Amino acid sequence: MKTIGLIGGMSWESSLLYYQIINQRVKEKLGGHHSAKSLMYSLDFDDIKTLQHQGKWDEATKVMIDSAHKLESGGADFIVICTNTMHKMAKEVEESVAVPLLHIADSTAKEIVKDGIGKVALLGTAFTMEQDFYKGRLMERFGLDVMVPNETDRLIVHDIIYKELCLGIIHDESKQSYLRIINKLSQQGAEAVILGCTEITLLISQENCGIPLYDTTRLHAEAAVDFALEGEINFP
Repeated sequence: MKTIGLIGGMSWESSLLYYQIINQRVKEKLGGHHSAKSLMYSLDFDDIKTLQHQGKWDEATKVMIDSAHKLESGGADFIVICTNTMHKMAKEVEESVAVPLLHIADSTAKEIVKDGIGKVALLGTAFTMEQDFYKGRLMERFGLDVMVPNETDRLIVHDIIYKELCLGIIHDESKQSYLRIINKLSQQGAEAVILGCTEITLLISQENCGIPLYDTTRLHAEAAVDFALEGEINFP
């Protein structure tokens, strides 16, 4: 079993889900008392949040590269960034270490393509929805047609993530706002929705929606286990 190196703490609420999902999947795959071999370097999210909103992406990139180096030095066989937004610097992080980086957009897109879906809506932070580092990868590498909410709805989605979900605050009113936005995107032609922020799964789930949801947290965490166990068992 390979050792998974997790860059977490962005926020710790979703990092907790990563740890749980990873170990649950290892147990499902191997049985008995098996659990994952993993290392987590957990950042202070307030520092990262400040750099994000001040547009200091070069400084944020240095922090992420340093985190990856610590994990590699600690024995990680590959790197998992436990957040969608900070994949903005995935290329720089990957190039800074000798071990592979498992990209969250790839894990998600592979499932979408496998399900025969071509047009998807993307929900996430404003950085993820508006910048090209995430949408561009989905379109260029996987041929997906990616929609995002209008400017007003993007602000709603973004603010709920930072002001509530990253703090572990769950409001039914916010849930209804997300469902309204998803319904609007569905009416505009979206065949499915990517929950492109690892905290969104704290608020809504498939049982709330009539349109398929792709939970990036679960898909990324499960892909990490599959990669860690590669060569030991046969996958479907």
